Amino acid sequence: METGALTLRSVTARAVVLKLKRPIVARIMTIPDWPLILIDLHTDQGVTGRSYIGPYQATSINYLLPLIRDFGSLFKGQPVAPADLYARARKSLHLMGYSGMSMIAVSALDMAAWDARAKAAGVPLCVLLGGSIGPVHAYNSNGLWLAEPAAVGAEASALRDEGGFGALKLRLGRAQLRDDIAAIEAVRNAVGGDIGLMADFNQGLDMAEALARCHAIDNLGLAWIEEPILYENFSGCATLAAQLKTPIQIGENFYGPRDLADALAAKACDFVMPDLMRIGGVTGWLHAAAIAGAAGIPVSTHLYPEFSAHMMRVTPTAHWLEWQDWADPVLQRPYAVKDGMTQIPDVPGAGIAWDEAAVKRHAFEA
Repeated sequence: METGALTLRSVTARAVVLKLKRPIVARIMTIPDWPLILIDLHTDQGVTGRSYIGPYQATSINYLLPLIRDFGSLFKGQPVAPADLYARARKSLHLMGYSGMSMIAVSALDMAAWDARAKAAGVPLCVLLGGSIGPVHAYNSNGLWLAEPAAVGAEASALRDEGGFGALKLRLGRAQLRDDIAAIEAVRNAVGGDIGLMADFNQGLDMAEALARCHAIDNLGLAWIEEPILYENFSGCATLAAQLKTPIQIGENFYGPRDLADALAAKACDFVMPDLMRIGGVTGWLHAAAIAGAAGIPVSTHLYPEFSAHMMRVTPTAHWLEWQDWADPVLQRPYAVKDGMTQIPDVPGAGIAWDEAAVKRHAFEA
């Protein structure tokens, strides 16, 4: 196993915009097209580390590309040591602040650096991190947006069958509470009571409405209620967590491990689901998972199932992997799901490589 030093030569960042098979329709947003930034970290030794991030809106590409490319210039000639790069990248943005796009750019660099290190070692990322290859328990999060209850019920069966999933995520926040309840019932009728069902309000409620709606669905057997109110309202989340039997899930908007620690200190949730793009990539995830593990809090993932699957293999309180195939159109070998389990390929690194013809077709000119 070769684990010699790598030296950063350059960082390439490109953008694509992909058409979603099932457009995102939530209370706070509608997204028909999914932007991705593809990162290639090149080394003097010929090893290329890869990662990608999804900044939700194509306009964000114009701000993130220069920031990511600047890291390539800033760290040219430096060792590809992910923990060191993570610390130095954050320090370089100290005056801008550690949240928002600053952390997103750091995360993009960090994931690519870890991918390069695993490739240089000739092992999958989870093995480099001290774990082993194995399947990861996943739920399908590719649909069940704010459509009519009948349409949601029909879609649920298709989502279950896409990979033999044992759990699905349903979005809530329709104009009328009764329609949300009807959607839950439609999914149950379509797939049966043995399928786990997560519910996500996508931060769409104010506190008064959250109290009413969450209590109304508290006895419907949901696996969790996700982000009912604005993500930074930890005190409001704590009120809901204290009053409800159904676990409260938050975390996709934690900008770094400190946010996770603050949320747990506030008793704002029962579960957490960090997002690799915001938590600080692999390095930030490892810090966050240790905090959650020490507190005994189950950890699920948000987006980026390829990297996230590896992280779940080394997370002490690993819970659920959120499965989305939104990046598949530009991947040479998309990950597979069988019997509701994400399959990690036995290849060095995170196991992602670009389909360059597809990248060219979907290229976004920033």
